[in-house]
Amino acid sequence: MNYQWKFRTPSAQAQEKAQQLADDMGIHPALAQMLLQRGIGTVREARRFFHPVLSDLLDPFLMKDMGRAVERLNEAIGMKEKILVYGDYDVDGCTAVTLVYKFLNSFYSNVDYFIPDRYDDGYGLTKRNVDRAAALGVKVIIILDCGIKAVEEIAYARELGIDFIICDHHMPDDELPPAYAILDPKREDETYPYHDLCGCGIGFKFMQAFAQNNGIEFNKLVPMLELCAVSIGADIVPIMGENRILAYHGLRQLNSSPSIGMQAIISVCGLENKEITMNDVIFRIGPRINASGRIQNGSETIDLLVERDFDKAVERANTINNYNDARRDIDKQMTEEANTIVDSMKNLDDKRSIVVWSDSWHKGVIGIVAARLAELYYRPTVVMAIDGDTASASARSVTGFDIYSAVQSCRDLVENFGGHTYAVGLSIKKDNIREFARRFEQFVEDHITDEQTHPTLTIERTIDFRDITKKFHHDLKRFRPFGPGNTKPLFCTRNVYDYGTSKVVGRDQEHIKLELVDNKSNNIMNGIAFGQGSRARFIKSKSAFDICYSIEENTYKHNEVQLQIEDIQPTEGED
Repeated sequence: MNYQWKFRTPSAQAQEKAQQLADDMGIHPALAQMLLQRGIGTVREARRFFHPVLSDLLDPFLMKDMGRAVERLNEAIGMKEKILVYGDYDVDGCTAVTLVYKFLNSFYSNVDYFIPDRYDDGYGLTKRNVDRAAALGVKVIIILDCGIKAVEEIAYARELGIDFIICDHHMPDDELPPAYAILDPKREDETYPYHDLCGCGIGFKFMQAFAQNNGIEFNKLVPMLELCAVSIGADIVPIMGENRILAYHGLRQLNSSPSIGMQAIISVCGLENKEITMNDVIFRIGPRINASGRIQNGSETIDLLVERDFDKAVERANTINNYNDARRDIDKQMTEEANTIVDSMKNLDDKRSIVVWSDSWHKGVIGIVAARLAELYYRPTVVMAIDGDTASASARSVTGFDIYSAVQSCRDLVENFGGHTYAVGLSIKKDNIREFARRFEQFVEDHITDEQTHPTLTIERTIDFRDITKKFHHDLKRFRPFGPGNTKPLFCTRNVYDYGTSKVVGRDQEHIKLELVDNKSNNIMNGIAFGQGSRARFIKSKSAFDICYSIEENTYKHNEVQLQIEDIQPTEGED
């Protein structure tokens, strides 16, 4: 991929302020500049950023309708009414349902959980599932990570005597459902100071308010933070503000005393006796939690996460691990088929978006395939799986482009949709697909900027290898966990040479294992360049080149520093 390198260029005043903060903190100016980029300008703010504390969590009763939600929950428990915890089948939904169910079930037994089947029920709330709940005598449904657009379904539930408490973080329509309480920071009338909670985070705030109202010690909620960390990582929400506190302490919980179910997942992921990072959450734990909802039924994930017997938990974890293996096989095949379709498109170079569909695709993995295509072709992408006269679709975006607005511009063509700036799910009639593709393309063409059509690497600062000391690496790790709003920093070093021992590695010789020197120090730096095997000949030619990289830890070699090289460019003036 041909990346454009974009360097942060702080003003002279910002550089002076960064130097002062660096002196006060005893850190490298590059790291002080990173703090300023994140809105952190004082030593006090920096210390709170590096050491988030749970006491800084916001008062949950600042959220609109929180008092009503707690009041109705207390009433249900007092009257021994049946409560159902209902949620989406993805990671955020499953972790949210697990958190609320586990916490309530530790105080109240007349509570159950339900995850809709992706294939039989579809996304969100249906009247059929409302009928099922009514038949079981349910009086209160706590719906998590969905429900904000279920106007008709919740009105129908009210007629049956069922009250809904919505805990959602998706964009609502102009008309809100007639729920008893709606907890959604994206409500237009919401005054809660933090708007980027995920569904599991809102479930946590609800339980925090319930505990606070009933004199339950906050420590009882701390074990649930592992679920918040997994959800925050998998749902790709900003890891700043309240999310940073939840993610930071959730990762501590995962590493110190994970639940039985999470221990089993950690085991099948091969992460035992290793420090679990947000990368592990995103690429190893999250996909396995997602797998049962994609391939079978998300309820199996909840069954695992609430399991109290370790042997049974491992058995369940192995089952979802098998689902994950099946998902990867399907994902690979579908991606190859989608690539063939895209490559055969006429005037592909002139298109600003990609919309592809097939009646042979598995709708459980269309989101993954859409993300892969968006990354490969660097265009907003929609992938559709047709079943009969309807298609399920997932849309994924590129940095900076609001794909939710693009889908919303075609709302008269779709049956329903929901999501965020960078990811949307929708359903559409088969007969409307071609017109949707045309109008979606037109919207993207009219609104996307030139900068958003090229993959860009944003570089914090140019540094030399001599800057990468043990202290620099230690201080850099204090910025973790990384994610949106606090992205893993990229650095640049210029005039780098192969030490003479770099080599291609991998099954297909697709990666390069590097040993590098620069022209300003005698330090030899180890690095890995994934998927850049084609650059090996140039690197071995003894020509100077510039590298853009993140600084990682090689856990296989006593935690030594390793550069993960994102891009390589010839040094200016070199052939």
